[in-house]
Amino acid sequence: MNTSKTALVIGANGGIGKETCLALQRHGWQVRALVRHPAAEGNQDGITWIKGDAMQQADVLAASEGVDVIVHAVNPPGYRDWETLVLPMVDNTIAAAKANHARIVLPGTIYNYGPDAFPLLQEDAPQHPQTRKGEIRVEMERRLAAATNAGARVLIIRCGDFIGPHAGNTWFSQGLMKAGSPLKTLQYPGDYATGHAWAYLPDVAETIARLLEREHELAAFERFHFGGYWLDGHDMLDALRRVTNNPRLAAGHFAWWLTAALAPFMETLREVRKMRYLWQSPVQLDDRKLVAFLGDKPYTPLEQALSTTLIATACMPSQADALKQAA
Repeated sequence: MNTSKTALVIGANGGIGKETCLALQRHGWQVRALVRHPAAEGNQDGITWIKGDAMQQADVLAASEGVDVIVHAVNPPGYRDWETLVLPMVDNTIAAAKANHARIVLPGTIYNYGPDAFPLLQEDAPQHPQTRKGEIRVEMERRLAAATNAGARVLIIRCGDFIGPHAGNTWFSQGLMKAGSPLKTLQYPGDYATGHAWAYLPDVAETIARLLEREHELAAFERFHFGGYWLDGHDMLDALRRVTNNPRLAAGHFAWWLTAALAPFMETLREVRKMRYLWQSPVQLDDRKLVAFLGDKPYTPLEQALSTTLIATACMPSQADALKQAA
């Protein structure tokens, strides 16, 4: 247990930030959370909530004083304003890590890869992104690598698309289905025969905590790929039919035509369309390095992960709620 260790989580109200706070607590860390809007009840959950803005370096420096780890889990909401927000925020995290000789943890994505690296992505695969968002991700990682020459350390966990409680604005909760609505049709964004990588948020957070417990074994600039679930559309549909106990759950298709019509008026949809290439080819993360390091596969059974996600996003009642409705 790391009872003497302190971590700062930036973006703790988001899906991966929230889960990482919980995982670090389970592993004995003292956890601070930097958010713009702390809950009114304060520190009742054992987390020290700090009001601040990731865009303000003074806020990040003050919140990070004396920490061992800074989890950079903050992103602009809804794919918006990446050009102006993402790099300044990571620069502020880097400044704080240098000041404290801390390790930065970045939950990464596959945006920084292009088709030349597909279908199986290894940690050192070439990064030739097809989008501006991908270029920004590449630059983030370049700046993080450079920071290791000035006293910081870096751990990057690259993942596929997120599923899980508190997943927020993700492909799963806002694309394949609609959070808050009963699941009747799977709106799949790609060809049902094409595989896709998924990552369960609690598993990602637990993996981060387990890796940090072995700090002395990590390189100054360390990267791991989180394999998660490798599913094609048929696999996902079959699993959801079992979880919802609905063999008639329909196989639909995501309305790309509608995003084309609305994209000129909505920045989020313009950015979503740029990510379409990730649904047109199989893209899998090679997790052999991670599994060898941990000694096992840190993945919750798929149906358990999907059930938890559907209940948390109000797409399916819990067993207790179902019994109440039947009574």
